[in-house]
Formats: sequence, C-alpha cells, structure tokens
Amino acid sequence: MHSMPGMNVKDMVMHGMNMAESAAAAGSRIRDLPTGKPLPELARLTNTSGENGVFEAVLEAGPASHEFAPGVVTPLLAYNNAVPGMMIEVIEGDKFKVTFRNRIPGQLSTIHWHGLEIPADQDGNPMHPVARGADRDYEFTIPTGSAGSYWYHPHGLTGQQVYCGLAAPFIVRSKSDPLPPELGDTVLFISTISLNADGSIAENTLADAMNGREGDHVLVNGAKQPVISAAPGSSRRFRLYNATSARFLRLSFESHDMTLVGTDGGLIAAPARGLKELLLAPAERAEIVVDFHVAKGPVALLAMPYERGWMGGDKPASETLTLLTVFLSGPAQSLTQVPERLREIAALGAPMATKRIEFGENMGMANGAMTMDFLIDGKTFDMNRIDLTSRAGDVELWEIANTTDMDHPFHIHGGQFQIVEREIGGKITPNPVLAWKDTVNTSSKETVRIKMRQATAGLRMYHCHILEHEDAGMMGMLNVV
Repeated sequence: MHSMPGMNVKDMVMHGMNMAESAAAAGSRIRDLPTGKPLPELARLTNTSGENGVFEAVLEAGPASHEFAPGVVTPLLAYNNAVPGMMIEVIEGDKFKVTFRNRIPGQLSTIHWHGLEIPADQDGNPMHPVARGADRDYEFTIPTGSAGSYWYHPHGLTGQQVYCGLAAPFIVRSKSDPLPPELGDTVLFISTISLNADGSIAENTLADAMNGREGDHVLVNGAKQPVISAAPGSSRRFRLYNATSARFLRLSFESHDMTLVGTDGGLIAAPARGLKELLLAPAERAEIVVDFHVAKGPVALLAMPYERGWMGGDKPASETLTLLTVFLSGPAQSLTQVPERLREIAALGAPMATKRIEFGENMGMANGAMTMDFLIDGKTFDMNRIDLTSRAGDVELWEIANTTDMDHPFHIHGGQFQIVEREIGGKITPNPVLAWKDTVNTSSKETVRIKMRQATAGLRMYHCHILEHEDAGMMGMLNVV
C-alpha cells in the first residue's frame, strides 16, 4: 500500500521518466495565483452528538473541486468537500467517534490522527486500510493533558492523497487555558500546491520524488499570501502548522520577535521569548505570540531560505517568501502579557533501554536513469517485518542518526517525546526547551537524542515525514508489548 505509479523514484524509472522529462513535466504550470485576500476561516467539523463530553461526526474523503486560480477549476480530494479539510476541535477527556467514509475512486485510505496518544488499532496505520466505498469508525478518548495542535491525514498513499487535499487541523483544547483570551487563537495551516495549466494538480516530478514535493505555491488556510488586520500595540496568538509534504519553513515575523508558547504536544513549561526566527520541518507545529509594536503599516510573516539538502536537478531558487501580511490600523492597544509559567512538564527519567535508528539512502542506476532507495537501518519498509520492540510504560532513549546529505524529519506514532540533545561534528548541544514533540528534524550528518515512553501496546510506525520518502520506504515498525 505504500507506493503507487508516479509517486516514488523507482516507479518513475520503471515508467521511463528521466530528469529532462521531469523538468518538462513541470514546465506548463500555473505560476501566479491571486494574493491579498482575507485569511480564510477554516471550516469546522460539526459535532452531531448532543451529549456533553462526546464528539461524533462523519468524515467523507472523496473527489471535490476548487478554484485556486480565477475561472480555473481544480479537481482534488477533500474531507466533506472542505478546502483545506474540516478543522476538528475537541476538549481533553472527550469521547471521540468519527465515521470515516472512503469515497476516493480506486484507492485505499486511512485517517492517521497525527501526534495523539491513542490505541494502535485506532491510529490509522497502513495495516488497517479502508477500502474504496467502505466505512470505518474511529473511536477513542482524548487524553487528559493533551491540549495542543494536532492534525489528521491519510497513511499509506500519503504523499499523493495529502497533496491532493486530504489534511486538516485537529485542536485539543484545555478546560483551563492559561493564555489570556485577549490574545485570540489564529490557526495558520500552511500547505503547498502545484497546478498544471489546465488547473489539474500536477503529478510529482522525479525531483519531487527524490527530494520531496516542495510545491510551486505556499498557501495559508488554502489561500496565497492572505491578509489579516490587527491594532497597533496588540498581541496575537498563532497556531502554526507545517502541513507540507517536504517544504521546510524558516519563519520570521518581519521586524518583530516571537514568543514560543507551544510545540507539537501543546504548551511548553515556560515561554521562550525574543525569537527572531523559528524552523518548522514538515509535520511540525508551534504556538507563538507576537506583539505588534509598530504604529502602522504591514508586517509580513516570512519563510526565509533554508538549506535542507538537494539531490539531482531542478533545485528551487533560494528566496524569501511572504506567507501572510498583518495590516495594523486603528487606535493603539496595550500589549497582553504572557504568563511566566504555562504548564507543568516533568522531564522523563532515566531510560530503561536505548535504541538507535539510522536514516540512509542508496543511489543506483536502472535503464539509464538514476534510482534512489530511502532507508532506515539499511532497509526499506516491510509491513510484515517487526523492526524494533519496546515495552509499554518504559522510558527509552532513542538516537536518530542522519547519515545522508539532506534533512529528514523523524516522526513516531503513539505519543509524544522530549528532545534531549543534538550532536553534529562531535559537538553536543542540549535542547533548550522542555517540550512535548512528535516530530523532530535531523539535519545532514546530525544525531538527535530523544526520550519517549510508549503508553499502550500495539504496532506503531516511525518514519521520515517527507511524504515522498515515507511512501518510498523510509519507515519502520515498532512493536510495543
């Protein structure tokens, strides 16, 4: 289930696509989309339960259409016809039940509830595919203490189904949020899209398959370079999602510092103030607060150049992109203070076991074209093979070593972990922020050490979250006993 024609390097070689053909395939694209429209409000999935503490709904994945370019209809995939997908909002402790209807023509699918600590058989793994035309209920309880910014997407034909539109935010709210309500709560769901001249979504080129699909256009809540308004002197809370297949987002708010208040697994223990920039690898999330201190004028959220490594040709130009513009106008307001303490987070204790995994690549030639295998511990994914075994409840130290020439974000299912330290070139740097994470970037030739504790038994996946690499086999199976 983890590959299909047109998605990875081996498939492209089998179908005879070389680098020149790959470049030609990218030549007839829509290069301009409308900008400057108001930030779209994300559609919310309606709770049909009517019972306190219970969330019930139906999510249907199937064909839809949308006009990204005026007068040009783009066929895509969507949850309940929403572009981006339906945002889900629940409260810690809620009983959650969603009926998933797969109406994608000719394809299996699942829903992976990315980052949530839930039973393995409810996690949307590729071992539990939902056939085209079939329905499946996902049922679990939202864990206490899990308030944070999660998301959901397929797992299996991940890359193609995500870049065709199947991804959306999943917000778990606390019954008592320590952040002042005056900050608001603005969701910025960042994705990318590549469109052919006729409006259809472009298939991956060979460069996309090798490096991951960065996309021609970066969208925020489905719009290119949208705008919002704010009062000068005001403070605003943003939830940032990197929901792209492979684009690394080195973010800054033009001339403004950021205060980091949350990561993948929710609020951090204490705010990290004075940040000039913030790197979000694919699948990472962050919550920040920005104080808009200037009296007037636009303030841009920028994605600055980042060297993540590249194989082959068609390397995108390094440039600074405007993702969002905040227009400041009206009477000045007073800044809203962020509390000095946000949450109690206890550092995980001494590990009872140590594991090491290694990201690798294997380049070769076939039929006159370059081939590439994406590996973990020298192997490509096999659904019938157990790669590692852990005991439920044990704290473990994992070393994630990246021996390749490009960055690879590591993601594991089943819960959150704490980053301990990073090592590159013999230099060890302790992680400065105590936080819960489910995705961490490993840069080229870097080793990242994390502590984690899998709470429940079952089969869990771990993989690179560059979706094309995941689909091409950069994934392993963890058996928690």
